[in-house]
Amino acid sequence: MPAVNIKLRWPDGKVSTTYSPSTVVHEHFKVGHSYPLADFLSRAETAFNAASERVKQVRGFYCSSAMDSLAGLRLLSRQYPAPNARVEVLDLSTPGADQV
Repeated sequence: MPAVNIKLRWPDGKVSTTYSPSTVVHEHFKVGHSYPLADFLSRAETAFNAASERVKQVRGFYCSSAMDSLAGLRLLSRQYPAPNARVEVLDLSTPGADQV
């Protein structure tokens, strides 16, 4: 199952990377788009729960890494209480996808 690294820019300019065990995140985030923080978190919850569900369908168990990533995003988001805070998706990359 291809994994995706998600590179994000937070409201203060800091950049972080998080992990999804499934490409389903492509359905919820677009590279170059900036999302209001509440919308971003809602999308993240939907995306990472779907990713965990896909792992369950393939492997027979939910993915704790997806839930850890979601928890990390929630924790980071607490640093940005401003109502106009936005999160930008800088990259969605599949490790090894460019390798032959």
